Amino acid sequence: MTDLITPALVALDADLGAGKSDVIRALATRVVDAGRATDVEALYADAWARESQTDTGIPGGLAIPHCRSTSVTQPTLALARLSRPVDFGEADAPADLVFLIAAPDGADQAHLALLSTLARSLIRPEFVESLRSAPTAEALVALVDDALTPEAEKATAAAAPTPSAPAEAPVAAEPAAARVLVGVSACPTGIAHTYMAADSLVAAAKRAGVELHMETQGSSGATPLDPALIERAEAVIFAVDVDVRDKGRFAGKPVVQVPVKRGIDDADALIQRALVAADDPSAARVAGSAGGAAASSSANAGPKESGGAAVKRWLLTGVSYMIPFVAGGGLLIALGFLLGGFDITERPVEIILGNTLWNLPAGGLGEYLGAVAFSIGNASMGFLVAALAGYIAYAMADRPGIAPGFTAGAIAVIMGAGFLGGIVGGLLAGAVAMRIGRISVPRWLRGLMPVVIIPLVASIVASGLMVILLGGPIAALTDGLNAWLTSLSGVAAVGLGLILGTMMAFDLGGPVNKVAYAFAVAGLSAGSIDNQAPWVIMAAVMGAGMVPPLAMALATTLDRKLFSPVERENGKAAWLLGAAFISEGAIPFAAADLFRVIPASILGSAVTGAMIMGLGVTSQAPHGGIFVFFAIGNFPLFALSVIVGTVISALAVIALKRWVRRRPVDAEATTAADDVRTPVSV
Repeated sequence: MTDLITPALVALDADLGAGKSDVIRALATRVVDAGRATDVEALYADAWARESQTDTGIPGGLAIPHCRSTSVTQPTLALARLSRPVDFGEADAPADLVFLIAAPDGADQAHLALLSTLARSLIRPEFVESLRSAPTAEALVALVDDALTPEAEKATAAAAPTPSAPAEAPVAAEPAAARVLVGVSACPTGIAHTYMAADSLVAAAKRAGVELHMETQGSSGATPLDPALIERAEAVIFAVDVDVRDKGRFAGKPVVQVPVKRGIDDADALIQRALVAADDPSAARVAGSAGGAAASSSANAGPKESGGAAVKRWLLTGVSYMIPFVAGGGLLIALGFLLGGFDITERPVEIILGNTLWNLPAGGLGEYLGAVAFSIGNASMGFLVAALAGYIAYAMADRPGIAPGFTAGAIAVIMGAGFLGGIVGGLLAGAVAMRIGRISVPRWLRGLMPVVIIPLVASIVASGLMVILLGGPIAALTDGLNAWLTSLSGVAAVGLGLILGTMMAFDLGGPVNKVAYAFAVAGLSAGSIDNQAPWVIMAAVMGAGMVPPLAMALATTLDRKLFSPVERENGKAAWLLGAAFISEGAIPFAAADLFRVIPASILGSAVTGAMIMGLGVTSQAPHGGIFVFFAIGNFPLFALSVIVGTVISALAVIALKRWVRRRPVDAEATTAADDVRTPVSV
């Protein structure tokens, strides 16, 4: 017997409501009543957040809502056999069997493996039918326990000798499949869909007479595919909602990529698509050195990504790789100013080369160390545009795009085109590298494509266009933008601060938040003693981003009764998260009460952004909050702005929770929410 499910966790032939949110809440309540979780609302919020990413209905009238939650104290299964089936997003039928899989944040591998075993059992029709016909809750629990019994134990019991058992005739080995495919399945939680998709695809491959080997990258661990199998494979199927680990192993293979749920729902069709892709020389391929081709969003690669979404992903990839250069460089420059004064910019190299720790300059140790810090930071900041361009191209064309992108970014610096030139150069380099990578070439030439031909041609084309055609106009545009930002004052500066503050609190680390942050970070390198506008924008973005978690922490302190025990615990952690500029510290509160937490957060963040812009506070650091105080110009005014915004948001959320009635949320009222694809940590 396992300890995952008991009769108390089974709702037999029950009517739990008309919508899937009703069913999830009822099962969450049952888990808490059984003493396996501490807070119904927290568990419901985490399960609903996962449900909002991808519908958990699967063919055959089943649904498996699942999540990891800090409120769960013991890995648990709760099962409802519904008298009134509920739509969980599966086209063939509403669900009458619903499993809620609730795992603690730190669930051990053994329990996660058991939960994965259950998910795989739901693919077997005979197991599902036995659940539907079980007469009692105890019988249902026994069936689930049997499904969770390790196969090795069953095999040992079955192999026990019996005196009257006749000898079995040897079974002839099946002939090897004529065609070989490999695949990877993965979902955000790595508990259910990961394994169900793998089993569905393997079963579909057997029906098609194809040999398929799947790698499940789930929470209970992953065993990498044998490189020899990958080499033999004609194509690869990625049924994933997250990035594939070590994707380069599959470089050059024709690829079909779909969301993990499609691996459950459309397994037969995916096998056929993979076979078609294997025979198509122009099919999308996994990026990398084996074929030099990018896994593009062609028809074979699954649902097409919109052009805007692709460009946003490319740009944010570039910014994410650029941030470490900004963080290290900006903080070192600020430290240089702190130690050596603002005139350290005039002769840092001369101070370093002409002095040592044993032969200090006239300004003493502070001047020498300030020059060292400033020089290192300045060198790091010098890579910003090149890194931005290089990793934009990398996001588009994988490793073959890095060298052309870095080169185009360096040319943008030479031309004075700044970060705008880096963006354009990176997009050009990536587009050229991606296009060349799709060209079908003889096998003997494939090895040269990613290391010689693609970098050479893409560098010539992208950098050549920057020098001959685009660099001058972009440099003029950059100069105009810098002049406009420098001229901002009064109402105009306050208005920009309001907009940036609103964006930072709008989705707490989501796409809108990232656009505002990327805007600030990308312009940071243009800041100087004479042009501090980019530093002011960075300070406004960082201060506004600190407000939501700090406000939630303050609200849980001022009026504890309005918040659940889990939220009060999260509030304690939110003090540190907010102080360090980690806006995501407010996500647990927003997930449980979106329409009161987000408006309140926006109100305070907008005020903070406006105050910082109006007061002219600067920040040379892109991250760190109060812990980079030495990089913030006029830190007392910065702290005052953050405090004002925090108090406003905290009082606003308390007022909304007290006097604005919360409307119940169900599946029918949240059709749009079910289509949200923003990543959620579960």
